[in-house]
Amino acid sequence: MKMNIRHHLNDALLMSYAAGSLPEAFGLVVAAHVSLCDDCRARLESFEALGGALVEAEPGAEMGEAALAQVMARLDGTGESQPARAPRKAGILPAPVATYVGGDLDSVKWKPIGMGVRQAILPTSRRATARLLYIPAGQAVPDHGHRGTELTLVLHGAFRDATDRFGPGDLEIADEDLQHTPVAEDGADCICLAATDAPLRFAGLVPRLLQPLFRI
Repeated sequence: MKMNIRHHLNDALLMSYAAGSLPEAFGLVVAAHVSLCDDCRARLESFEALGGALVEAEPGAEMGEAALAQVMARLDGTGESQPARAPRKAGILPAPVATYVGGDLDSVKWKPIGMGVRQAILPTSRRATARLLYIPAGQAVPDHGHRGTELTLVLHGAFRDATDRFGPGDLEIADEDLQHTPVAEDGADCICLAATDAPLRFAGLVPRLLQPLFRI
């Protein structure tokens, strides 16, 4: 069944993913959304084609004897892994996420973080953090702002905040200007994939005290 996706990736994220310059955690969110969204997948393919054409148009340069060794050393050292996009699959978790988890929801190692909310931090590079979030129906996430960028992709259920409603396949892009209190809709628990490149800025004292423990 085709998803009714209303909130998409912006051009900057798609171009950065195509160029391989996103943090791994952000790349995972992009790959997961693209696996669900025909529109963003088509736009990404256009950016990749454009990038390939630009590379082909560049004049060739003579390579030094040590060029290959230097490239391999960079790949083994500071290179950032970019999760590959994959076709849609059966189950709740898109194929790129299922690869990190090792299966679908029954393979997720959830940890409670309060008020029925659970999370599972996924293994990515340190430039950003990726986590699965389980928010019970009707439950709110504590009011918070952002010190950097947060990408939140809905995989099941839906949530609302001051900006709009976000259902399956929708992506919310939050920056330092957004302060919000996401609330999972009644009727279905909300499962999201979120990536952040900086700690959140919680309004309440208790969430702030627990923040280092839960790495949020």
